[in-house]
Amino acid sequence: MLEEVRITALGVIDDAVLELSPGFTAVTGETGAGKTMVVTGLGLMFGGRADPARVRPGADRATVEGRLRIEPDSKVAQQVLEAGGELDDDGGALIVSRSVSAEGRSRAFAGGRSVPVSLLTYLADDLVAVHGQADQQQLLKPGRQRQALDRFAGPALHTVLADYQRAYHRHRDVRAELDELTGRARERAAEADELRRGLAEIEQAGPAEGEDVALLAEEDRLANADALHAAATTAHEALQGEESAGSAAADAVSQLAAARQALEAVAEHDPVLAGLAGRLAEAAYLVSDVAAELASYVQSVDSDPARLAAVQERRAELTRLIRGYGRLATGLPEAPPGSPEPAGPDLAAVLAWAGQASRRLLELDGDDDRITGLAAEEEQLAATVAELAGRLSQLRREAADRFAAQVTAELTDLAMPHARLTMAVTEAAELGPYGGDEVDIRLAAHPGAPSLPLGKGASGGELSRVMLAIEVVFAGADPVPTFVFDEVDAGVGGRAATEVGRRLARLARLAQVIVVTHLPQVAAYADTHLVVEKADDGSITRSGVSRLDAAGRLTELSRMLAGLEDSEFGRAHAGELLAAAAAERAGLQRTGA
Repeated sequence: MLEEVRITALGVIDDAVLELSPGFTAVTGETGAGKTMVVTGLGLMFGGRADPARVRPGADRATVEGRLRIEPDSKVAQQVLEAGGELDDDGGALIVSRSVSAEGRSRAFAGGRSVPVSLLTYLADDLVAVHGQADQQQLLKPGRQRQALDRFAGPALHTVLADYQRAYHRHRDVRAELDELTGRARERAAEADELRRGLAEIEQAGPAEGEDVALLAEEDRLANADALHAAATTAHEALQGEESAGSAAADAVSQLAAARQALEAVAEHDPVLAGLAGRLAEAAYLVSDVAAELASYVQSVDSDPARLAAVQERRAELTRLIRGYGRLATGLPEAPPGSPEPAGPDLAAVLAWAGQASRRLLELDGDDDRITGLAAEEEQLAATVAELAGRLSQLRREAADRFAAQVTAELTDLAMPHARLTMAVTEAAELGPYGGDEVDIRLAAHPGAPSLPLGKGASGGELSRVMLAIEVVFAGADPVPTFVFDEVDAGVGGRAATEVGRRLARLARLAQVIVVTHLPQVAAYADTHLVVEKADDGSITRSGVSRLDAAGRLTELSRMLAGLEDSEFGRAHAGELLAAAAAERAGLQRTGA
C-alpha cells in the first residue's frame, strides 16, 4: 500500500506531501486547488504519460515520489531487485519516483535505481488501480472487458487459460513449421535430385583419396620416360660401367676400390689413414648400391604411350569432379570449362562434399517423415485448442452471469434500481491467444431502455457509479493493494452520494482506497481526510495538502455542504454525516463486510 506521496512542481501544486493510511482516504479542496493533480501525480508515478505542460510555470521539472509498503518476497519486490533496485528499512519499503522536465524529458527510479518507465507501468498492475474519466474509457474497450471478466472468473479459468495458451502457441509453431516444409516441397525435391546426380557421378568415377596426387606424379614420369632412361643409364655407367678395350678410364667403383687399397696398405702405420680407408670402403659400398638401383631403374623405365593416355584421361575425369564439386565444399566459385586446373580444392574436397551431400540427402528424405509427424501433431493440437477454447467460453459465460448479477445488485444500492448490466460472451471470428470469445459489457439504464454498450448506455454520472460497482465486485475477486478514484461521484447527489460513500468504505475493508471527491456524503465515510489548500500571494497560486483532525473535518465538510466554513447549519449537518458514517464504518468492521 501507499504510505506517503510527495508531489513537487506539478500543475498548481508547488510542494505537497500526502501522508496516507490504510482504509479509506478522502482528498477534498476548493475548485481549482489542485485535487485532480493528486490523481495526475499518482498516474505519472506509475508510468502514465509525462506531459511537460503539467510542469509548474517557472520550475525546471515536476517530480512525484512515493513510498510503498510491499511484501519482501512478492512479485513486485523480485522485479525491483532484478532491475538492480533495493528495498528500504526491513526490506518491505519501496521508493519509486518519476519526473518530467519542462522540455519533456522523463526519468523513472525504483528502489534507488534508474529504470525504464515501462517497469513502473508493469509494477502498477500489481500495486494500484487508478480510475479517472480516462481510465473509465479503458474499460470500454472490448479487450479490457475480456481481461476484467477473466480476472473476476478466478483460478479455475486461469488454469484452463494457461493450458489453452500453451496448446495454442505450440499449435501455431507446428502449423508454421508444417507450412514452411510443405511450401518448400518443390525446392527440397529439386535440391535432393541435384544431390543424387552429384553423388551418382562421384560414385561412378570411384575416386580414391590421394589418387589425384599419385596420378600427377605418374603422368610426369611417363611424359619424361626417355629423358629419365638416358639420365639413369649415364649415371649407372659412370658409377659402374664396363671399360672399353684399350681405355684407361675406370668407373667410380673401380676408382674408389683403388684408393681404398692404397690406403689400407699403409694403414697400420698411421691411424688417420686407417680411418680414411674405412670411410672410402663405406663410400664404395654406397656407390655400388646406387649403381645397382640405377641398373634396376633403367630396366623399369620404358615409354608407354597407352598408359600415359590412360593416366591423362583419368586425371581429366578427376579434374571435372574437382571443378564441379570440390569448390562446392570449399565455397569457391565453379571454374569455367577450359580454365587451368584449380589450385584450391583437390580430390579430398570432392570426397568431403560427397559426405556432406549424403548427410543433407538424409535430412531431406527425413523431411517427409517430419511432415507426416507434424501433420499428426497439428491435427491433435487443433482438437486440443478447440476443446480448451470451448471450456474457456463456458467458464466465461458462467462468470459473466455471476458478474452481471452482482454489479446489478450494487447499482440498485447506488440509486440505479432499474438499471440492468449484462456481459455478453460471443464467438469471435477466429481463435486467438486468449481463446475465441469477444466480451461486451452492456447496460440498460432504465426500464424499457435498450441494452447498449457501456459507453453508450450510461451518462457521465451513471458511468461513474457503474465503474464503482464494477470495482467493488472486482475487489472481492482479485483485489490490488490500492484503488484510486477521481470523479467517481461526478453527477451524483443525495441518497446516491451516500451509497457511493458506503460502497467505498466497504471496498476499503479489502484494500487501501484513495478518493478525490467534492461530495461531503462521500468524504464523511473516509478513515483519513486530506484537504488540498491553495494560497494566493498575488502573483502565483501554490497548493499544499494537509491532514485534517476531527475539528478540521467538521469545518471542511461544512464548507462542502454550505459553501461556508462557519455556517451553523452546515456544521450541524456535517456532524450528522460524520456520526452516521462512523457508525456504519464501525458496523462494517464488526461484521467484516
